[in-house]
Amino acid sequence: MRNWILLGLLFVSFFGYSQELKCSVKVNYDQITAANVQIFKTLERSLGEFVNNTKWSTKNFANNERIDCSMFITIQSYESNDFKCTLQVQSSRPVYNSTYTSPVFNYNDKDFNFRYVEFENFVYNPNSYDSNLVAMVAFYANIIIGLDADTFSNQGGTKFLESASNMANLAQSGGGAGWTQTEKKQNRYYLINDLLSNTFTPYREAMYEYHQLGMDKMADDLKAAKQNVVKAVKTVSKIHSTRPNAFITRIFFDAKADEIVYIFSGGPSVDIVELTETLNRISPLNSTKWNNIKF
Repeated sequence: MRNWILLGLLFVSFFGYSQELKCSVKVNYDQITAANVQIFKTLERSLGEFVNNTKWSTKNFANNERIDCSMFITIQSYESNDFKCTLQVQSSRPVYNSTYTSPVFNYNDKDFNFRYVEFENFVYNPNSYDSNLVAMVAFYANIIIGLDADTFSNQGGTKFLESASNMANLAQSGGGAGWTQTEKKQNRYYLINDLLSNTFTPYREAMYEYHQLGMDKMADDLKAAKQNVVKAVKTVSKIHSTRPNAFITRIFFDAKADEIVYIFSGGPSVDIVELTETLNRISPLNSTKWNNIKF
């Protein structure tokens, strides 16, 4: 009997749980004309396997809990195994009692530069810097997991964001662009520091209010759920009171602007006057979108 129990536990360990991410990795090399394209195809396949087969944390994820995400790499230049690229990172999570998935993170990193030799092995060690490519993928993998956890419990993703911060600190020694505070004000250094800063805690509080108390309640009480989304936007506005035009505020609306318009353009009406005033004040770049919100 004991052997059967042990076998059952092993079965759960090996087959009941899986890696955290279900990630689509794409490499666009349309801008590159004078190169053997096979290396780009190999990179795409190898990165996809690396991202999806690596265990990024100690948390157990059931197969149906894996986080939907994507990494879209656009190669701008390639010479002697040095790649200069941009990276579009996106993630989403399912909404309770629906088939809808809600966007959580949508970020374009314009300093995704690395050295890669075809068929090299990728190995993730959370306590060492092995290459800029591995460091960047590990950084964003932990960001994705951390923000996803924040949508299910208030600041529930802290330990994953701390892992991303640790990788960012390690990567500074590698000399790659985007890791230090001496560069431009909107890079990986500022992204992870803002996410973990007490100054910008309202962003993470809003992620919980918006998803767990808003989106996940839509099937039960649509009007109350929409009111909680309004509350989440007001929580984000607290950042604007002390840090107008903050980087982290832009991060929120890059993911959420289109969805907010969709939520408040039909169904039970709520008072949107104050909502639209708040949106126009804290995210004026999206004012054209806010004009589409209807009573």
